[in-house]
Amino acid sequence: MTYEIEHRLAHRIRRQGILHRDTPPPYSAIIHESALRMGFGGPDVARDQLGHLLDMSELPHVTVRVIPFGAERYPSTGQSFDYIKGAVPQLDTVQLDTHHGGCGVLDTEAQLSKYRAVLDHMESCALDTDASRDFIRKLMRDM
Repeated sequence: MTYEIEHRLAHRIRRQGILHRDTPPPYSAIIHESALRMGFGGPDVARDQLGHLLDMSELPHVTVRVIPFGAERYPSTGQSFDYIKGAVPQLDTVQLDTHHGGCGVLDTEAQLSKYRAVLDHMESCALDTDASRDFIRKLMRDM
């Protein structure tokens, strides 16, 4: 494994630890069905990943919602992004995952407004939390 990949993996593991703090912040994830069906690593790995996602969705501060293929008017930015919401809206930040391994950070009012609108639309297209869990369970059974 190259240094860059090891570094990125270590960063993601540390970042995930935030969800297991004594007083973790709220975390919401909206995931398109296509990402859940990718199957990287084969059926066993994919099933384990979906199981982990289900386990995390049971935490009281974590919300996981799925946008199914049949959702109308799916808003897409063409890439994944994290919308980090703070106590003061002007300090919100959008972090873009990029293909070259780095990340782009957006924080101007116009950029935040655009991504907040995309996120609001995604939320309106997504299944509720219980239906999302049921959806993920069904995917696991069908693998």
